[in-house]
Amino acid sequence: MARLDDVVAYLDAELRTAEVPDYDAALNGLQLANAGEVTRVAAAVDFSADTVAGAIRERADLLVVHHGMFWRGQHALVGRAYERLRDAMDAGLAVYSSHIPLDAHPVLGNNVLLARELGLEGDNTFGRYKGVEIGVSGVADIATRELADRLRAFSARFRTTAVATPFADDRRTRRWAIITGAGASPDTLAEARQRDVDTFIVGEGAHHTAVYAIEHDLVILYGGHYATETLGVRAVAECLADRFDVSSTFVDVPTGL
Repeated sequence: MARLDDVVAYLDAELRTAEVPDYDAALNGLQLANAGEVTRVAAAVDFSADTVAGAIRERADLLVVHHGMFWRGQHALVGRAYERLRDAMDAGLAVYSSHIPLDAHPVLGNNVLLARELGLEGDNTFGRYKGVEIGVSGVADIATRELADRLRAFSARFRTTAVATPFADDRRTRRWAIITGAGASPDTLAEARQRDVDTFIVGEGAHHTAVYAIEHDLVILYGGHYATETLGVRAVAECLADRFDVSSTFVDVPTGL
């Protein structure tokens, strides 16, 4: 058993929760307290009725999520919003959320862990947001087809279909970059071009990002927002289990996107 205050203090320090900028609605850190004890940690990508139910079913008393309780902005606590909060409180389930601080973490982060999953070794950061580099980049010499196949296999584990912009069968990836989640944006595409990135791996992006990529001889591999952001929260839960001698679990609620 661990004290919730000790777990939160560790996460705040390790993830630099107060230092790393984020969207206002992210509200990183402890979002819902409990009576003060942690015996089992559940990890999930999103705070939702299904992930709360899964955490309760797994007898967790701390739920670590990437997209937190206030991700949709201000909203009335009625209907499903009330029900999931009521269920969490009735079960004594605390909630801790970490978005960009987790994305950018050099060990527990979504980006560095996805690179490892794909057999890539980063040598630099990538994707500046409010002065913080969120993603990771590196050099390689790998068939782009092989890299795309690796991403498809990874995404399929979370019932997501990875897609890619068109490329020639003999194309090779020499410099790559990764930003999980909604990684493809006008700013990141411009940065990719400036830094000679030829293969950009993201979770998702709008249609116009594919048009831009084709025009500028850039391949974008879209692995799915959900799939690419499962890694960080799982790593955090496992880290807490080791450090505080508690158990951990992952609540898998794929969105298909």
